[in-house]
Amino acid sequence: MTKVIEAHDIRKVYKMGEVEVAALNGVSFAIQRGEVVAIMGPSGSGKSTLMNMLGCLDRPTSGEYILDGEPVASLTDDQLADIRNRKVGFVFQSFNLLSRQTAITNVELPLRYSGSTNGRRARAIEALKAVGLEDRMTHHPYELSGGQQQRVAIARAIVNNPAIIMADEPTGNLDSKVGREIMHLLLTLNRESGTTLIIVTHDPNIAEQTQRVIRLRDGLLDGDS
Repeated sequence: MTKVIEAHDIRKVYKMGEVEVAALNGVSFAIQRGEVVAIMGPSGSGKSTLMNMLGCLDRPTSGEYILDGEPVASLTDDQLADIRNRKVGFVFQSFNLLSRQTAITNVELPLRYSGSTNGRRARAIEALKAVGLEDRMTHHPYELSGGQQQRVAIARAIVNNPAIIMADEPTGNLDSKVGREIMHLLLTLNRESGTTLIIVTHDPNIAEQTQRVIRLRDGLLDGDS
């Protein structure tokens, strides 16, 4: 297996006036291509900060982060946005869909941001088929159930064939039955496409379905099993 993520002594310090708050205190680990990994920890442990680092939404204060073979710590904002759009697909607890756009238009967004015009609609249709929503392509988010909205969000995450899917509490706003369906879908996509799946969660039932759990506490690794 090849490493899709390498984090070496990652630190993140936020300045609040004259006070410095260390959200990450030197975190090091690697994730192999195709792995299914949960990130867990109590509130304030650094989970969200770590997700922002791994998803190229923010830069570390110090340390080295290599995403799919590319060092990202020193990239410009435009370069960071480019690698984020090419390499990472995001799935959020609150779906983050554009309410005035149809399902297929929402799924096309990453392709629009990347400037891709070749087969854009066809790729979006294939992504919606992959999540079982080919019959809801022209529906708006308000016409869809919570589970269907999350499926649209997953289709949007996979349309660019990213190296990683980052899912932040992907079942948090869903009832248990629909949550199980969404987890089954994510795990099926991982198994069929080999895309690395990283899930930030507080739910031990979700973590039990992953291959490995990275635990954080006070900005430090508190376990990796």
